[in-house]
Amino acid sequence: MADDKDGPSRRTIVGGAAIGVAAAAAPAIAAGTQASGGNPLVDPTTKYPKPPFERQSQPWPGLAGKMTPRPDHGETSYKGSGRLAGRKALITGGDSGMGRAAAIAYAREGADVAISYYPSEEPDAREVVALIQQAGRKAIALPGDLREESYCTRLVKDAMAGLGGLDILVMNAARQQARASILDLTTEEFDATMKTNIYAPFWIIKAALPHLPAGSVIIGTTSEQAYDPTPDLYHYAQTKAATMNYVKSLAKQLAPKGIRVCGVAPGPIWTPLQVSGGASMEKLEQFGGDTPLMRPGQPAELAGIYVRLAESDNSYTTGNIYGAGGGKGQP
Repeated sequence: MADDKDGPSRRTIVGGAAIGVAAAAAPAIAAGTQASGGNPLVDPTTKYPKPPFERQSQPWPGLAGKMTPRPDHGETSYKGSGRLAGRKALITGGDSGMGRAAAIAYAREGADVAISYYPSEEPDAREVVALIQQAGRKAIALPGDLREESYCTRLVKDAMAGLGGLDILVMNAARQQARASILDLTTEEFDATMKTNIYAPFWIIKAALPHLPAGSVIIGTTSEQAYDPTPDLYHYAQTKAATMNYVKSLAKQLAPKGIRVCGVAPGPIWTPLQVSGGASMEKLEQFGGDTPLMRPGQPAELAGIYVRLAESDNSYTTGNIYGAGGGKGQP
């Protein structure tokens, strides 16, 4: 996970021609009863694939474009209505997963978007950049290593320069590597997880805060692991509990400044985290099957939550965690 040491030459700041996008292979929505407004009612238990899933593995951090089935981030389904017109967002981990879903939705709601991602995730990032541009918004791609404080500080500076300001900050990127026992967990892996999931949001929020105007929002991505941890995610679960806590603490600290802080707590969501070391093969095969909806969620199913938390007419919501767990757990 090397830092972006080559400076501006490594950064891709994009505002014009679209880069080619690989077609999103999202499953077809199951047919349903026609609702009075013209939209079909959809059975959530059959809307997306269920386990068993194909065994598959990728080197960390993995690419959404190589997953089977490919995750749905809302590439073809999300329709905007100007709810974030004129806003300026920075999303960490914006190349895939919930970060990608939020980036697509934000752009289609009228926001300009900067995304951070690890350099090897460039193929996924290029697709997101193109989708943002297709929505008629400015896209700024900023690769680097979130474990490095220097990159996190520069990330904020470059995002603000490219966007002309900043008023939405989504702390979404995370490192998840399953280990069956604490005895299998090295200091190096523990440190990498803590730096990616806890230190990076601290560095980025600290750098951005002096520049965030009243009305801005900070959104952290926590997890069901924060309150119902599994044995093989001992270190990852700790970071998600800490994320939930910093959301609530920072919300109280920043409320007098007119800055809201909220969180999103997903359950099992089909992202590259799972196929790049985040789950055992046995767990991957049955991923999400133990939820009441009998399947994992797709990133697209959380996009609307990130939009709702960011929009200005949600101004009385701060310090709250919104869940999407398929019927499991809290909140």
